[in-house]
Amino acid sequence: MTATSAQPESAAAPPGPTSRRKVLQALSGLMVGMFVSILASTVVANALPRIITDLQGSQTVYTWIVTSELLAMTATVPLWGKLADLYSKKLLIQLSLGLFVVGSLIAGLTPNVEILIVSRVVQGLGAGGMTALAMIVMAAMIPPRELGRYAGIFGAVFGVGTVAGPLIGGMLVDTSWLGWRWCFLIGVPFTILAIVLLQRTLDLPVVRKEVKVDYLGAFLITLGVCTLLVWSSLAGNQFEWASWWTAGLVGGGLAVLALALWVESRAAEPIIPLSLFRNRTVTLATVASVLVGVAMFGGTVFLSQYFQIALGKSPTVAGLMSLPMVFGLLVSSTVAGQLITKWGRWKGFLVAGGVVMLAGMGLLSTIDGQTSTLLLSVYMAVLGIGVGMLMQNLVLAAQNDVPAHDLGVTTSTLTFFRSMGGAVGVSALGAVLANRITTLMTEKLGPLAAGGSGGESHAVPDISQLPAPVVRIVQDVYATATADLFLIGVPLTALALVAVLFIKEKPLNTLSGTERLAQEEAVQLPAH
Repeated sequence: MTATSAQPESAAAPPGPTSRRKVLQALSGLMVGMFVSILASTVVANALPRIITDLQGSQTVYTWIVTSELLAMTATVPLWGKLADLYSKKLLIQLSLGLFVVGSLIAGLTPNVEILIVSRVVQGLGAGGMTALAMIVMAAMIPPRELGRYAGIFGAVFGVGTVAGPLIGGMLVDTSWLGWRWCFLIGVPFTILAIVLLQRTLDLPVVRKEVKVDYLGAFLITLGVCTLLVWSSLAGNQFEWASWWTAGLVGGGLAVLALALWVESRAAEPIIPLSLFRNRTVTLATVASVLVGVAMFGGTVFLSQYFQIALGKSPTVAGLMSLPMVFGLLVSSTVAGQLITKWGRWKGFLVAGGVVMLAGMGLLSTIDGQTSTLLLSVYMAVLGIGVGMLMQNLVLAAQNDVPAHDLGVTTSTLTFFRSMGGAVGVSALGAVLANRITTLMTEKLGPLAAGGSGGESHAVPDISQLPAPVVRIVQDVYATATADLFLIGVPLTALALVAVLFIKEKPLNTLSGTERLAQEEAVQLPAH
């Protein structure tokens, strides 16, 4: 009797297997929330040239409108994951969606690029919570042996939100009575719907325990990553790559991250427990997740600009041209998830995904201003298929290999590093793109480079306002610079493949996270 009364709330009555109907009902709200949070990162992609023109921004601002949201999402994912191990997951998800609504409303009404960037940070705070908590809730409800089926669905939602966003954004921009502001406002009603669905369908036990949240660690990690991202986006524009500014920002960023590691190693409840990385699967999955993030976010953001400037397409057509990547990601993620659940084997899908993603990056590095739509579609579909097989299955492999009480922090850590890969990829590749464009413009136009691109060398050109001979040069420059970005991505995706090859396959667990946690606590009780 004494032992029973001492049990935590979640262990007092170990839950039976969650019915598939109940799981699907709970997933409905999660999927809507996941879709709108990911949509926030990508819906502006095809709208950015128009937004930058209307608000009079530069190529650096172009990058930061995307990066600021990704950075806020990245920096807060570990904190959301930690809180999920301590407080009500349902309440936390609804709180994150509420933040997303506030950020979306501010962005939709913004008068200038400065407020737009701030609003994107608020959106990122909410998106970080949704991105981290969705997979954590799934792991709590569903055994790893069955998780592949549902993870495939989530991977598809993630992929569709990532790549279909530009299509939706393009259509909104081209619709005269809507405009680019609706790229931000369109998510508000869907987010409110997700909050209502979660209130009605999600029911998880709350584990109550004494906690200490490592706010200092969270702050230092955020500051260190922000410093490096500021450097990567400004180097070559505001100051030379080899300069005292570079030394100060890089040295300062690395010093802050080193201090963060020291704090994390001594914190009672670290945001990112360093002990996680003693697990080989978690470490290798983290490395691969960073590189997948670079490929996924870096690829989709700058392809949209390539479609509109190098190929002269409208925002809507540019969005339609993104569909092959959507379908590739959707099909591969869903099919791989179903087959993993059926066979109980997952490593082959990771290796195949790494090989296909590498091939997609290599193919896209060959594009130019004359590449046919058919070839582009094939190349993008190949990249989408590779990313789809890798993305969610890396999380599945790590979740299957850690104790139940570390599920939340493990999931959020992987999501953090994948998002960080995306933020670093967009920021660094954006800086490389801006510098490459400036160099090529100067080579081909000489003193006319600044005037021909809209008055400053780093401005995003409006090709409809340029004379025909200059348009052809500008389009060739953007095509060449975009291909160079994918060429940089080839060795990065090769590293992801190497990391995946060294992950050791282990049988998938047949208990859900909640059941595993109850089992672990039951084993510990006699010791007390």
